[in-house]
Amino acid sequence: MVDSKAWEWEMVSGDAAAYWQEPAAESYYLMDRWKWQRKKDFLDLGCGLGRHTILFSRAGFAVWAFDLSGYAVAKTQEWAAVEKLDVVCSVGDMLELPYGADSFDCILCRNVISHADTQGVKRILAEIFQIMKAGAECYLTLGSKNAWGFQQPWPVVDENTKIRLENGPENGIPHFYADRELIETLFEDVELLSVQHIEDFIRDRGLRSLGWHWHILFRKP
Repeated sequence: MVDSKAWEWEMVSGDAAAYWQEPAAESYYLMDRWKWQRKKDFLDLGCGLGRHTILFSRAGFAVWAFDLSGYAVAKTQEWAAVEKLDVVCSVGDMLELPYGADSFDCILCRNVISHADTQGVKRILAEIFQIMKAGAECYLTLGSKNAWGFQQPWPVVDENTKIRLENGPENGIPHFYADRELIETLFEDVELLSVQHIEDFIRDRGLRSLGWHWHILFRKP
C-alpha cells in the first residue's frame, strides 16, 4: 500500500482558491435531503479549504472536518471562526479515521478517497462503513478509468492506480481509477442509492474536460 500524500493546498490561491471555496452543485441537494431525513452529525471527509464544512455548519448540522493537509484544516478553522461556526477539525489519514463506530448520520467525501491505491481505497471504505450509523448515508466520488489521467504514462502502482506527475498541488499523489465491475465489488455490502458516471467540463477557450468520475450515494443497512 502506498503512503498517503496530501494536496499541496499552499499552492492554491486567487481564482483557484475561490473555485475550491464554492460548494459542489450536488452538495445543496445532499444538504436538503439529509435535513429532510433529520440527519444531524455530518463528516466532511477530505475537507480541503472548507467549502462543504461551512455550508453544512451554516445549515445547522453538527460538523466534523477532516483532512490530511494541516494547511487546509487550518484554513477551514479560520473560515469557521470568521463565520462564528462551531466545527470540530482534525488532521489525519483516512486509512485510520479517529472516530468511533456508528459516529455519523451523513458523510460527504468528494474527490478524496481516489488518492490511494487499490488496497488503500478498500481500507478507507472499510473505515467509512465502520463510522457510519445504521441507516447513515454517504456521498463520494471515485476516479474513472475513462479519465484522461488513467491514459497517461505515469508510474503504475497497481492495475487501477497511477502516481500523478504534473506541476500543481496534486503532483506525486496516487490516483485510483475504477470501472463498473470494480464499483460493484467495492460496494457490494451496502445499499446503492445512486450511481452516476459523469464527465466534468470547464469553460477555457471552449469546453475543456476536467475528467470522468463515479458519483455514488449509498446507505449503510
